[in-house]
Amino acid sequence: MIHLDGTGTLVRLRHTLAASGGALALTAVLAAPAHAATGEFNYVHLGLTGPQSHTLYNPPSGTCVQIPEAADPYSSLPAVAPHNDTDSVAVVFTEPDCTGDSWTLRPHGNPATDQLELRSVVFLPH
Repeated sequence: MIHLDGTGTLVRLRHTLAASGGALALTAVLAAPAHAATGEFNYVHLGLTGPQSHTLYNPPSGTCVQIPEAADPYSSLPAVAPHNDTDSVAVVFTEPDCTGDSWTLRPHGNPATDQLELRSVVFLPH
């Protein structure tokens, strides 16, 4: 490396700038807000004791959310009757991991029919 004055000033300056740039980038990432759909997403699951209502409060946006009671198609029935009362569009899926057939539910929409089955959902960021 070339030193301007033989004391390492240029090298120290470059290391200081690199460290400052890295700290600034890390601060920007950590300061970014976490996105969530604001509101409630309700559904019904047919458990051993009959229909049970469940609610996801302020679910995360942009990531697939498994319906815990219905995530395993080999050991559980799908959930039904989703109601998207969040401020985000919800896309419900018939299979885990946001796969299978899908339906879009508007923000603050009406409850869907008991015939609409789901095992996972994603809330679209707005």
